[in-house]
Amino acid sequence: MSQRRPTRMITLGDDRVGRVRIGGDAPVAVQTMTSGKTHEIDTCVAEIVRMADAGADVVRVAVPERKDTEALAEIMKQTPVPIVADVHFHYKRALEAIEAGVHKIRLNPGNINDRDQVNAVIDACKERGIPIRVGVNEGSIIERKDKAQRKEELGKFFADHRSGHLLAIMIAKLEEYLDIFDARDFHDVCISAKSMDASVVIDAYREISSRFDYPLHLGVTHAGTAETGRIRSVVALGSLLESGIGNTIRISYASDPVHEVEDGLELLYCLGLRERKGIELIACPTCGRIQVDLFTLVEEVRKTLADQIQLPIKVAVMGCVVNGPGEAEGADVAVFAGDRKGIIYVQGERVANVPEDEIQQRLLEECLAFEKRVRDGQTQLGQKVVEIIPPDPIGDLGSGVEKIQAGEVEQITIEESSKG
Repeated sequence: MSQRRPTRMITLGDDRVGRVRIGGDAPVAVQTMTSGKTHEIDTCVAEIVRMADAGADVVRVAVPERKDTEALAEIMKQTPVPIVADVHFHYKRALEAIEAGVHKIRLNPGNINDRDQVNAVIDACKERGIPIRVGVNEGSIIERKDKAQRKEELGKFFADHRSGHLLAIMIAKLEEYLDIFDARDFHDVCISAKSMDASVVIDAYREISSRFDYPLHLGVTHAGTAETGRIRSVVALGSLLESGIGNTIRISYASDPVHEVEDGLELLYCLGLRERKGIELIACPTCGRIQVDLFTLVEEVRKTLADQIQLPIKVAVMGCVVNGPGEAEGADVAVFAGDRKGIIYVQGERVANVPEDEIQQRLLEECLAFEKRVRDGQTQLGQKVVEIIPPDPIGDLGSGVEKIQAGEVEQITIEESSKG
């Protein structure tokens, strides 16, 4: 992992919900956005709570109308995490959100034509100590009202480098916007530069990170459905995070926002940017050697352990004994499933041999017992007691016993074959 890019730091939150730091030496934060109407208070709060329970550090809500900002005062009393008000076209919505006690404003100065109105928002945020995110999304920076100008801009965009002109527009717009904030001596700013194209996102943030020292919010806009959107987002965000760029992220797609949070956290876990909470589940890929209903088993194990295990225990669920030992190496708890059976290991030591229908329950019991031993200081995560010895594929787990007894195959165990 590359060294994190140094940036300024902003802080959002309050004494009740706590404070989230973004930038500087703070861990990368995960945020998402509600999908319902903000003025429907109970529904909005319920959605925010679900996101917070999934691990969201920050939640953004849309406030396009006065009734939405009027609802904010009550929402702010109930939210468990800091709230960002999403403001695009009317500066009064920003002022109303600030008055309601929102923790951060998402502002697009280019959509508010009156400079004095933008200044009013900046001054109100400065007085309350509320940071502002400034975004230059691809969809909002190319001129659309003047068709001739838009045609010229798009023509330049496609003329040379596939994203060269667009990057130039993004940089120019950011400089234009940041000049406004500099003039008001306001520096609690986070910036973003999103596109639907993962390559453009990577290029844009790399260029921006070399020019500005503000913390960066990473995201891909118009990402699509969950099936394709999460891949599009992970490609862009993973590349940037691995190179040390990015301080807060949103993986976005057209689906339940809770899944955005889960995917965002998993990305950070995989890159070592956040300490994992709960199990890390390892499982076999699709394979013709699988002899149990592995896919159902894995999903059941995931759901069961996710609700009951808090420590980052590494659990391996393997559908056969061919690659299982190697792929489960380093797992705290592992099961190698075979012919309607499963052998369970804890820290490399074999502890049980159970029928297929008992694997899930026994695995849970072993994980709970192991978690307790870790909490009691009797053992440590990632510490093997003994090396895993692969079970005989035609013995304990294999389906070859009857063939051996019938004389159809020669009984050669793994241990015997390794002796030559």
